[in-house]
Amino acid sequence: MQPKQYVEILLQPGEYYFSNDPNTRIRTLLGSCVSVTLWHPKFKTGGMCHFLLPKRKESLKTINHQLADARYAEEAFWLLREDIRHMGLPLSQFQAKIFGGGRMFSGEQGTIADVGYKNIQMAKDLLHRMGLNSVSEHVGGTGHRNVFFDLWSGDVWVRQLPLQQKK
Repeated sequence: MQPKQYVEILLQPGEYYFSNDPNTRIRTLLGSCVSVTLWHPKFKTGGMCHFLLPKRKESLKTINHQLADARYAEEAFWLLREDIRHMGLPLSQFQAKIFGGGRMFSGEQGTIADVGYKNIQMAKDLLHRMGLNSVSEHVGGTGHRNVFFDLWSGDVWVRQLPLQQKK
């Protein structure tokens, strides 16, 4: 049940947010970017990242909070894991969901320009490395997605907007 009052956090590309306040909704708008949500059902705590690219061209040898950049999947996942670690909760108890990775231009599917596909694959790979499986996903296709993640319930609402056809 939705609380009477809640805080709504708008994630911009390259941001992430993690909270232990169950009266929180996190939302974002995705194109070829991908968002991953992590949610703990007992403690109603969790977070979402909105990354643009799978990884940096030159990976960091060591990541810390000053260097980590949530524009890259590997680093966004690291930031979320660190917040979970600081809360003292087992990562294995979190539910993961994946959203986005849409093709933003016709004809890019299966090409080197299909950044959305690469982002989806990286999200799945990183979840696998963390020992998590996605319990739900809404990925691929074309166009934009509005994504809303409610920490009070773990529900994620998605509205996909198709690509506008050129006339």
